Amino acid sequence: MSLLDSLAPHLPYLRRFSRALTGSQAEGDRYVRIALEALVAGNSEIDETIAPKVALYRMFLGIWDTSGAHLEADGQNTETTADRIRRLTPRSRQAFLLSALEGMSTGEIAIVMNVSDDDAQALLDDAESDIEKELRTNVLIIEDEPIIAADIEDLVEELGHTVDSISATHSEAVKNASAKKPGIVLADIQLADGSSGIDAVSDILKEYDVPVIFITAFPERLLTGDKPEPAYLISKPFRPENVKAAISQALFFHGAT
Repeated sequence: MSLLDSLAPHLPYLRRFSRALTGSQAEGDRYVRIALEALVAGNSEIDETIAPKVALYRMFLGIWDTSGAHLEADGQNTETTADRIRRLTPRSRQAFLLSALEGMSTGEIAIVMNVSDDDAQALLDDAESDIEKELRTNVLIIEDEPIIAADIEDLVEELGHTVDSISATHSEAVKNASAKKPGIVLADIQLADGSSGIDAVSDILKEYDVPVIFITAFPERLLTGDKPEPAYLISKPFRPENVKAAISQALFFHGAT
């Protein structure tokens, strides 16, 4: 198996990580593209002595940490969103995303971030402390499976947020959002009546500027980088840490815009 073949299965998830890190599909996918171009051009290397996924993320963060703050969008001379995010995003948040979204162990995070195990754990502890300080908000859940909806509701409330309503269809979601503007939306892709959670969110966003997190059993379908896609995704089945990380990042970046 070639090096690129061994890395290919991990690319959709690197896009997910990069989007969460930057708070943007466009910026996140751009950094992944830059990293891959550097690899192909021989300007960056993959450590083939460690697991492919860990090596890929290590290579990516190496590029992010050394040049990410200075990269500019094509044709622009002004400060980019990525520049501002770079200052706002501490390494503890990178560590938390690697743990919560990507499922990496403390040891793997240490390798990816080129720090000791103790330092990696300290970064994770710092991130947990930061998350506790996040502003609480009200939540609209769009989910047609009652058990999953109840699990999400319990977790969201454990995090200190308030669930205003749970919607199982497109029309219910739009109606409930109109009744009270949500502070954040957690939406499934396929809903009970065959309608689309993506369409429901699109209609809500016509009226309100709110962060959105999509929930899907097939994240690869929304992480191709080929078309407009969501910045925040939770994969089914999800872990509590997945939801915590996604909500934290969505509120963090939305509040910074």
